[in-house]
Amino acid sequence: MPRPDPNWFDALPKNRLMAEFSLWSADLVRMADDVARITSHADMMHIDVADGHFAPAMLFFPDLAAKVRELTPVPIHVHLMVADSILISQIDQFADAGADLISIHAENGAAIGPALDLLAARKVRAGMVLRVESPVEAARAHLPRLNMLTLLGTAIGVKGQGLNEAAPARLREARALIAKSGRRIVLAADGGIRDTTVPLLRAAGAETVVMGSLAFGAPDLAARIAWVRSQPGPA
Repeated sequence: MPRPDPNWFDALPKNRLMAEFSLWSADLVRMADDVARITSHADMMHIDVADGHFAPAMLFFPDLAAKVRELTPVPIHVHLMVADSILISQIDQFADAGADLISIHAENGAAIGPALDLLAARKVRAGMVLRVESPVEAARAHLPRLNMLTLLGTAIGVKGQGLNEAAPARLREARALIAKSGRRIVLAADGGIRDTTVPLLRAAGAETVVMGSLAFGAPDLAARIAWVRSQPGPA
């Protein structure tokens, strides 16, 4: 089974914007073909998981992640948008399926501690996601245990929305918190990723963007990814 190098996280680029490919925007009938097409361009594969309660969508499941794992050595980032009551079982199932990084939500409340404990025990990298309406400050207490912090720039679980105008300022706030932590925590932007917004998000501090149609719908994927990677970072 293809797996990334055990030190994949430490090897992530620090001097350019990374491209994280959301499989929600892949051709779901020809997933294997799309995974093969993007593997040489992706820094991470992004698999959204939603239970229809925590977020108004139903996405994806452990068997899909396991099949993607069989197809690519690119690190797999699973974003769990699930109710507290099933969070632990979902972490176990996606860890079994081969996820390299699993992100939970700051809004999972009391379930966060046990979830982070389990991720550490399973030796899976830990991430946290904040809804667009949640204060960035909500992540502060958890930073010592995180490897990635993702800020949503649109309402959760709905495709095709425009970027919330507060997204760049929220990224700058998160970047400052991460700097104070003294740890390597990748700052990600997810939602509203367009050719017009990527430069704004990168300038605000995003280290990776979760790309949907901007990548999968690109007429020239190599050129699109080269453009993403060329974006100048924050001043």
